[in-house]
Amino acid sequence: MCGIVGYLGNKEATPVIMEGLKRMEYRGYDSAGLAILDKGKVKSVKKAGKLQNLTDELKTHKITGQVGIGHIRWATHGAPTDVNAHPHNDCHNELYLVHNGIIENYQALKEKLAKAGHEFNTETDTEVLTHLIEMYYQDIPLEEAVQQALNDVVGAYGLAVASTREPEKIVAARLGSPLILGIIEKGEYIIASDVTPILSHTREVIYLEEREIATLTPEGYNIRTLDNKKVEPKVDNVDWDVDQAEKLGYPHFMIKEIMEQPQVIKDGLRGRLEPEIGAAHLGGFIEQDKRWRDIERIIVIACGTAAYACMVGEYMIEEYAGIPTEVEIGSEFRYRQPVLNEKTAVVIVSQSGETADTIASLREAKRQNVLTFGIVNVVGSTLAREVDAGAYIHAGPEVAVASTKAFLGMLNMFALFTLALGRQRGMSVVTGQRIAKELLALPDKIQAILEKNDDIKKIAEKYSKYEHAFYLGRKYNFAVAEEGAHKLKEISYVHAEAYPAGELKHGALALIDDRFYSVMIVPEDSVYEKNVSNLEEIKARSGVVLAITTEGNHALDDKADDVIYIPKTLEMLTPLLSVIPLQLFAYHIAVLRDCDVDQPRNLAKSVTVE
Repeated sequence: MCGIVGYLGNKEATPVIMEGLKRMEYRGYDSAGLAILDKGKVKSVKKAGKLQNLTDELKTHKITGQVGIGHIRWATHGAPTDVNAHPHNDCHNELYLVHNGIIENYQALKEKLAKAGHEFNTETDTEVLTHLIEMYYQDIPLEEAVQQALNDVVGAYGLAVASTREPEKIVAARLGSPLILGIIEKGEYIIASDVTPILSHTREVIYLEEREIATLTPEGYNIRTLDNKKVEPKVDNVDWDVDQAEKLGYPHFMIKEIMEQPQVIKDGLRGRLEPEIGAAHLGGFIEQDKRWRDIERIIVIACGTAAYACMVGEYMIEEYAGIPTEVEIGSEFRYRQPVLNEKTAVVIVSQSGETADTIASLREAKRQNVLTFGIVNVVGSTLAREVDAGAYIHAGPEVAVASTKAFLGMLNMFALFTLALGRQRGMSVVTGQRIAKELLALPDKIQAILEKNDDIKKIAEKYSKYEHAFYLGRKYNFAVAEEGAHKLKEISYVHAEAYPAGELKHGALALIDDRFYSVMIVPEDSVYEKNVSNLEEIKARSGVVLAITTEGNHALDDKADDVIYIPKTLEMLTPLLSVIPLQLFAYHIAVLRDCDVDQPRNLAKSVTVE
């Protein structure tokens, strides 16, 4: 959600910033802009719409300079227009600022500044920040003015500021919205909202912590806290390869990431399984082994797709580790008065590790001094740094807004986590060995489903004209039904609802007719017969059914309109297979409907503000 890129060094800043913004398009945005400083002068260009609009506009402007800031905006306050796009400037066109986040007390600040004579040109909360810094920016350095201004602010921010008065300086700060400093060499730096713009320049990064302010100049960088304490930051090395964030010949990032899923499972399992003794070794789990033995209740917290992965995890943990487990949506948990104690553990799940509601929930759990465990994809993210312990998904960068490989990676981590908990609590060696064996077999089974891509595309062609769909499943696969419906609606804009199959008769069955198709997940598992009964109820009412079932089961051939087969595995691992055809199905329908698959309308990759 929104994206910042800033550059200071010995190269032309415009190409660096534009390349960086291009790499962050996946985050979701509706306007873009940049400001470049050169010898005490500044040129700023802003355009609503796609980044290409800004690229085209720059062809008519000769902009040079080795210091600059850029931004892609996802509108919150103010419509997506040229004027409301970032960067924003002060009254004297000296200060330029880009900002991710929301300033909650902007209205009060705006009224105060207006009375002092400041004139506002936009509808945004961000412009208030620019004028607030201007008010303090008298006879002090820029970083001190930023520091004083931010002490007046209530809300969340990741920001970068430049000034014509100090044209060889960028000041950046964060609170609740991520910022990463890339160190190319002394005097050459790139700052961004995530690592993708940084990877082609350097792998050495500093993850700014909450309430930290970084000052970049040709002489070097320094980082201080908002209360002016000097910080000695840790320099990390990013292990992602720049090629991982490229399409590599695929038409869309989404299909590339779907096709990468066998490798995601392999990478997630590597070094973590001992199949001979049926055990899983998660470093973060082992670190807290003693505390886990005393846990009597687990709360799993996430948002969006990650929450559906948690629903599968809930079934796994309760069935194989015997620990009562509850799934909570982060945006709800943070506003409740959760009852937690020393025998409760909170598991936090997020692809980005920067989801605002999820992080707020984590901090509430830590405030109550309970054990926190993170399942996260992005190394060095806020969530990864703040949990007591955790496990990285190791899915690599996920660029498409609609999550696919990260979702599968989360399921993979829940299986390992369940195995570790279960073996700690009396799971037999034989059961552990069986789970480990089936986990190791998953990459080949997923690959077998991916090889049916052309067949699934043909099926999608039949359903691409429908405007309504049900997704139905039971037990482990109800969560997969939720995720399947979620994928369809977010990338193809088709109205899709997920239901526990057993709930059909409690109202939803009234919607069934020949214009409303149902996707039923019907593997040969412990609830197979119940699911078949539900399928027949739909067919009896002229409903159209696409069934997902187990290879070798041809009992549905004459009952369903279309059937997609998945390999057999343990019931607890079925979701890692049944979700694959649903991802492909949604992808092909979205392409057939001429939708923007990687950047669906109104959506952003990481929801870093409420």
